[in-house]
Amino acid sequence: MTSMPSCFLPESMASQVQLPRVLSPSHALPVINLAPLRKDPATRALVIQDIARACREWGCFQVINHGISKPVVRGALEAASEFFELSTEHKEVFASTDIRRPVRYDTTSRDGISRARSFLKHYANPLEDWVPFWPTHPPTYRKKMGEYAVEIQRLSMQLTDAILQDLGLRPMYLQEKLDRGVQLLALNNYPQYLHQDDKVGLAPHSDYGFLTILLQSSPGLEAVSHYDNTWKAIPAIPGALHVHIGDHLEVLSNGRLKSLVHRAVLNPDEPRISIASIHGLSMHEKVHCAKELVDEYHPKMYRASSFHDFLDFLSANTKYRRFVESLKINGA
Repeated sequence: MTSMPSCFLPESMASQVQLPRVLSPSHALPVINLAPLRKDPATRALVIQDIARACREWGCFQVINHGISKPVVRGALEAASEFFELSTEHKEVFASTDIRRPVRYDTTSRDGISRARSFLKHYANPLEDWVPFWPTHPPTYRKKMGEYAVEIQRLSMQLTDAILQDLGLRPMYLQEKLDRGVQLLALNNYPQYLHQDDKVGLAPHSDYGFLTILLQSSPGLEAVSHYDNTWKAIPAIPGALHVHIGDHLEVLSNGRLKSLVHRAVLNPDEPRISIASIHGLSMHEKVHCAKELVDEYHPKMYRASSFHDFLDFLSANTKYRRFVESLKINGA
């Protein structure tokens, strides 16, 4: 009998099924089974290799058996959908063009990359500091989104640690700073594609942080392939989460890893909800090229920068389309 990913199996059976670490053929976007990551050191090392290879070759991958329960994932999508279905009166409480607001709702973005979406953005880590600012409508929003945010933050720590270990950095490198770092949740609501509309819902960009973990209700995410520089559709696999590299991980790795250029296109069959969780250091903490990755053969390629610098970049009218491009040292 052909085994199927445990994200499609009853939870009681999932732990009994032996799955390969990577479920995709080599030419397809990797789908990595994270269950072995929590086992013995030898098995963990193999999964770290798979994650590292996906980061180098694709700049992204999808994960299953990530440890976040189906009810928590479903609850987050429900909370997002219910918020966007609220009356304009409730949503406009959070409407602002100030990108430094802790909670912000808008129907178009001022960052120059939105085309057709409404969104809600707010900080989430540490949860107890930020949840008092979150919407109180729908009534279950704080509970459902809070449970999801905590679980995603935990997962981001596991994945970042695995990636940094493969770069040759010591175990738990930057753990304390990442543990108290920024987690920005971006909830996006995309309309159904109509032929008279622009099909692009969010224009090409890369995210500022170390990692972005994305939950999507239906297909619509596209990414630029590291192989041939063409757009590739990212499937919405039930039970899976999409993970991609951000600008600050490109900087920390001194260019060994590259941030993922991606966009959202409108779905012709239905509206689409996505929840992006972006993870990085605290607001004013500078990200440097790791000194362990700089030598005479690999000179420093990027200037140090912080999340605060990224917000300044969004506010400025610069010649650069992406934040990471503004950080490159001349000749890099």
